[in-house]
Amino acid sequence: MGESKQAGDSAFQAFVTGRWPRLMRTAFLLTGEQHAAEDLVQTTLEQVYVAWRRVASADEPEAYVRRVMINAHARRHRRKLREFLAPKGDDPGPAHEIADTGDRIAQADDRHALLKALAELPPRQREAVVLRYWEDLTETQTAAAMGCSVGAVKSNAAKGIAKLRAIPALADMVTYGGRK
Repeated sequence: MGESKQAGDSAFQAFVTGRWPRLMRTAFLLTGEQHAAEDLVQTTLEQVYVAWRRVASADEPEAYVRRVMINAHARRHRRKLREFLAPKGDDPGPAHEIADTGDRIAQADDRHALLKALAELPPRQREAVVLRYWEDLTETQTAAAMGCSVGAVKSNAAKGIAKLRAIPALADMVTYGGRK
């Protein structure tokens, strides 16, 4: 029994080590702030550790963990989610995977504008946009993670993207066919 537990602990540790950056990025995009993202990942991993044998035997353990994270986030912030997602001052938080264009000031401005715009989306639209376009999940995977139909994902993502496109600060940074 001790060897089995050690093997399970090793597998869990390998999973966490390999997926930590992606889990943190998803949590940050869902919560809008670094400390809340760390708390969300910690809470998620606590729940996953308890059920690790079941999670590890799932067809897609990462999708399972992502679903646990979304559920934990929804439970934690259901009542005051809009206030929680509102930007805190002018600080958008630390940088997460921004392409290196060499222009750090423009990069920071773009990140700030994007995070502020994401924070203004309704929760379901934000989840759909983050999972579909930032996490690059398929519509089916996003629907499974959000616990809704593919049609609801399409609708929420389309509405969210339309709202983001309507924000002038974001429209300025979009290029079409190599032209701004």
